[in-house]
Amino acid sequence: MADVKNEKRVEAGKAVATCRSIRTSPRKLNLVAELIRGLSVEKAVAELTFSKRRVANTALQLLKSAIANAENNHNLNIDKLFVSEAYVGKGLVMKRMHARGRGRGARVLKPFSSLTVVVKERVE
Repeated sequence: MADVKNEKRVEAGKAVATCRSIRTSPRKLNLVAELIRGLSVEKAVAELTFSKRRVANTALQLLKSAIANAENNHNLNIDKLFVSEAYVGKGLVMKRMHARGRGRGARVLKPFSSLTVVVKERVE
């Protein structure tokens, strides 16, 4: 029983890359994820390369990782790849205090989020 190998968690023709603990709010990260959903891989890389958002660089690294996973682990053709899914999840929230007037304090929330990119081979 212990020798049974785990089945692949990814369907045939798909490759996944996940990045956890990205130091930005999920709301801001989702704006970047919307930019690349449904685009071909070349267009998505160009879109993230020239985006002005700070978190776009992290998303670009993750997209390149998904492309490398597709090529090396799943033997997919890079020229036919497109971003089928890009979704964002909530992570932990650091709570900090900020000094205010009259001896009071205000809570500062510093959220983390996760991003998952799924690339798929386009079937013609």
